[in-house]
Amino acid sequence: MSVTPDLIREKLIAEIGAIHVAVEDTSPNRCAASFKVIVVSPQFEGKPLLQRHRMVNNCLAEELKEIHAFEQKTLTPEQWEKQKAQ
Repeated sequence: MSVTPDLIREKLIAEIGAIHVAVEDTSPNRCAASFKVIVVSPQFEGKPLLQRHRMVNNCLAEELKEIHAFEQKTLTPEQWEKQKAQ
């Protein structure tokens, strides 16, 4: 299975109810070895950062076996709106 930005986006939307997912392939030659994601989900409400990251990691457990680097930013819808306003 090849990991693609679309695959990552679709899984996060389906499994953790993300309302916004931005996925960037940060590999030098876009070989799908390194990704940076922003995930916005109401399911993150009231959860500490570590728990949010674990939710994402559990969702993408199979994909992470093939990825060398994975950077994530997890936000609630309210945090996302505040960040966009800045």
